[in-house]
Amino acid sequence: MPARSIGTATISFGLVSVPVNIYSSSESKTSVSFNMLHKKCGSRLKQQYTCTKDNEIVTRDETVKGYEFAKDQYVILTPEELKALEEKATSTIDVVEFVPLAGVDREYLEKVYYLGPDKGGDRAYRLLAAALKESGRAAVGQYAARGQQHLVLLRPLNGVLVMEQLHYADELRPTTEVTIPAGEVKEAELKLAMQLIDQTSNEAFEPTKYKDTVRERMLETIQRKIEGQDITSDVAPSTDTKMIDLMEALKASLAAKPKRTESNKQRMVS
Repeated sequence: MPARSIGTATISFGLVSVPVNIYSSSESKTSVSFNMLHKKCGSRLKQQYTCTKDNEIVTRDETVKGYEFAKDQYVILTPEELKALEEKATSTIDVVEFVPLAGVDREYLEKVYYLGPDKGGDRAYRLLAAALKESGRAAVGQYAARGQQHLVLLRPLNGVLVMEQLHYADELRPTTEVTIPAGEVKEAELKLAMQLIDQTSNEAFEPTKYKDTVRERMLETIQRKIEGQDITSDVAPSTDTKMIDLMEALKASLAAKPKRTESNKQRMVS
């Protein structure tokens, strides 16, 4: 079944306009979720708002929105004022600059969408995708939608334009917040680690090799419960956190992995 568009936009760079359809890049399988039920009768519970001052239940039509500008101090905004605060949706992806694709750090990535040509945009769409691929660059721009302005990056993938929604710089925590104790990497340990990486390497990422086995196990177990079987927990995994010598761990890891043969290497290269 062809993908269904979730919106439309126009890519604007220079004097060129490219009308596009926006598609979700993924189909969420969703995690296994559980509902809160009344233990006595098994009926589903619903959430309610409770006033922390009066300790009384407040219905939705009695609520307003406010911004906390100081501790426990709020300014209340009307629906009209909230609407005025929202960024106007322009439906335009304004390209600001082109940058080397390899130079965009992956921690900026937030969401991914596919873009397809809308009516009358085929030629310009193909041209932009080809130019980005040829140059090895990506288009960086901004896109206003649903009351927010997003930082986006456009890149080609198999002839399709991909729009990546990025975090703004001030949304990311600096790596300096992570404390790393001072120390050095020993040459012998680095050599063994490099051997282990080489022994477990493939020349291409194959995502189809991986499955969410935890979700599958949970669904299978729940199905057994639906069928009237009792659910028993598996043997708990070992919690032994005993530290072992790093060199010995590397050597044991290498010994446990099958060595890559020359034929395997040839097959991977070809």
